[in-house]
Amino acid sequence: MTRSSAQGRSDAGHDLFKGMAKKKKVKDNKKETPPQIQVGIHGRYQIKSGPLAGKFVARAFAKPPTKARGLIAEASGMTEEVAITALHDVIDARENRRIEARRKDPRTGISVPSIEEYAEALGHVALTRTQHAMLTALSVADADGLTEAQLANAAGYKSLASANRSLASAGRLISSYLSLEANSKVQPAAVEYGSILVVRGEPQDETDPGNWILYPELRDAVKATL
Repeated sequence: MTRSSAQGRSDAGHDLFKGMAKKKKVKDNKKETPPQIQVGIHGRYQIKSGPLAGKFVARAFAKPPTKARGLIAEASGMTEEVAITALHDVIDARENRRIEARRKDPRTGISVPSIEEYAEALGHVALTRTQHAMLTALSVADADGLTEAQLANAAGYKSLASANRSLASAGRLISSYLSLEANSKVQPAAVEYGSILVVRGEPQDETDPGNWILYPELRDAVKATL
């Protein structure tokens, strides 16, 4: 056997195995390719849909940016469009049930959300460290509530006005998430959106505005969430 023929056979063998390796790699890549996932939005939720086990599934999650995780709702169908439409119906029905179940507080006129609604909102909105501190302190105070000075001190505020504005800001975030409306019956006007979170307690005298007291639904949600 000549050197050139041996070299030719060696090259041919090398090329053959190289080609087989390439073909196997392509086949493996096809196996590992995940099904395409479509992403959309419905209300305050992110919708992810795609094929799964011979049908299409659509699932609702918290809309980014959020630290919350977990499935909100799910629906399936023979086509992706059918699954998404069914999920929209599930979400809308869920929201309507929640709204109808809210109680109206006679002191503020607010339609108070359930523990479940408040807990979901607390898990999704971006509250500051001081807002966390205020809500936690109010939840620990239970039905007695806290004076403005006590609440400011719990969050490290030197100014009562700053503490009230921060409370109002937290209320605005939660009201926006839950599509609630503030009520100006709560004074002072600077904490109008605080009425989403708190109600005034009975004043001790003419100079006392009354303690801030969390709605009981929110107290329970804060204890379970923050």
